[in-house]
Amino acid sequence: MTQASAAPKDDRQRYGRHDREIIALAVPAFGALVAEPLFVMADSAIVGHLGTAQLAGLGVASGLLTTAVSVFVFLAYATTAAVARRVGADDLSAAIRQGMDGIWLALLLGAAVIAVALPTAPALVEMFGASDAAAGYAITYLRISSLGIPAMLVVLAATGVLRGLQNTRTPLYVAIGGFVANGVLNVGLVYGADLGIAGSAWGTVVAQCGMAAVYLFVVVRGARRHGASLRPDAAGIRACAQAGVPLLVRTLSLRAILMIATAVAARIGDAEVAAHQIILALWSFLAFALDAIAIAGQAIIARHLGANDAEGARAVCRRMVQWGIASGVALGLLVVLARPLFIPLFTSDAAVQDTALPALIVVALAQPICGIVYVLDGVLMGAGDGRYLAWAMLLTLAAFTPAALLVPTLGGGLTTLWAAMTLMMTVRMLTLWLRSRSGRWIVTGATR
Repeated sequence: MTQASAAPKDDRQRYGRHDREIIALAVPAFGALVAEPLFVMADSAIVGHLGTAQLAGLGVASGLLTTAVSVFVFLAYATTAAVARRVGADDLSAAIRQGMDGIWLALLLGAAVIAVALPTAPALVEMFGASDAAAGYAITYLRISSLGIPAMLVVLAATGVLRGLQNTRTPLYVAIGGFVANGVLNVGLVYGADLGIAGSAWGTVVAQCGMAAVYLFVVVRGARRHGASLRPDAAGIRACAQAGVPLLVRTLSLRAILMIATAVAARIGDAEVAAHQIILALWSFLAFALDAIAIAGQAIIARHLGANDAEGARAVCRRMVQWGIASGVALGLLVVLARPLFIPLFTSDAAVQDTALPALIVVALAQPICGIVYVLDGVLMGAGDGRYLAWAMLLTLAAFTPAALLVPTLGGGLTTLWAAMTLMMTVRMLTLWLRSRSGRWIVTGATR
C-alpha cells in the first residue's frame, strides 16, 4: 500500500473515531437538554386546567425562574472544561475535586438567590407586568419554587462534572426520572391534595431536589472511589467563580440580544410579536440539537488539551465544524419542509401565520451558520477561553443592537428582524472562526 492510499484510510479511521465519540456524548446530551423545557410544559399543561389567571401567573413566575437559572449556566460549562482537562491529564481525583468546588459554589449562589427572591417576589412580579388576577398566583409559585433553586444549580454543576468525565448518559437518565417524578407529583399535589398552583410549585421543588440528590450520590461515590476530598475549599470555589465570570458576561449579553429582539417585535405589531414568540420557540428547540454537539465538543476538546494533545484538539475542532455545518443544513431543510405544518400547531390566526412563514425561511437559511457558531462556542468553552467569548459576545451585542432598533424605524417587519438576528449569528461566527484559526485557544495542561 502506498503512502498516498494509506493517508486517506488513516483520515477515515480518525474521523470515524471522532464521530463515534461525538455521537456517544451528543445524543444523550440532547435528550437531557430537551427534558428541561418539558418541565415547564408539563407544569403549564397541569396548571392550565385550573384557570387562565393561574396559567398567566405560572408564565410570569417560570419566566423569572428560567432567567435566574440560565444566568448561572456557567456552572455547567466551566465545570465541564475544568474536569475534562484533569481527566485528560489522568488525574481523576483532582477532576472530581474540581467538580466538588463547582457544586459548593452552586450551593452558595443558590442560597444567595433565595435570600433575594423571597422578599422581592412581589416587586419582581409587578415589574413583569402581571395582571392583578395573576399576580397572586405568580408570587406564590415564585416564592415556593425559589426554594428549589439551590437544587437546580447543583444539577447544573453536577451535570458539568459528569460531562467532564465523558458521561452524558447519567444526566439523561436523571432528567427523564425528574420529568416523570415532576409530572406525577404535580398531578397528585395540584388535584389530589387540592393545593392548586402551590402544589405545582412544591411538586417541581421536590423533583428538583430528588435530581440533585441523585447527582450528589453519583459524584460523592466517585470522590470516595478516587480519594477526592468532599470538603469546601475556599481557593477552589474562588477559582470556579473567577472562571465563570466571563461566561456570565457572555450569557447576559446573549439574554440582552433576545430581549431586544422581543422588544423590537412588540414595537412592530401584535401579529409580529406573536409570530416572533413562535419562531423563537422553534429557534430554541433547534439550538438544543446544535448545543448537544457543542457539549460533546467541550468535553472532548478539554480532555485532549489536558492530555497535552494539541494536534488531537485541532483535529476534533475541524471535525466539530464539519458536524456543525452538516447539522445546520439538515435542520434548515427540516424547517423549510415542516413550516406549513409547524405554524398551525401554535396559532390559527391567519395574520400571524402569514407573518411567520417568510421569517422562517430566514431562520432556515441561518441554520448552517448557527451550527458553526454552536460548535465553535463549545470548542472555546472546552478550551477554557471564556474571556475571549465574553468580549466576542459584547461585540456581537454592539453590532446587533443598532441593526435591530433600525428595523421598525425603517419600516421593516418580522422577516427583517430575523435577518438582523442572522447578522448577529454571522458576527458571532466570524469572531469564533477567527479565534479558532489563530490557535491561541490551544493551551495544554491540566489547568489553563
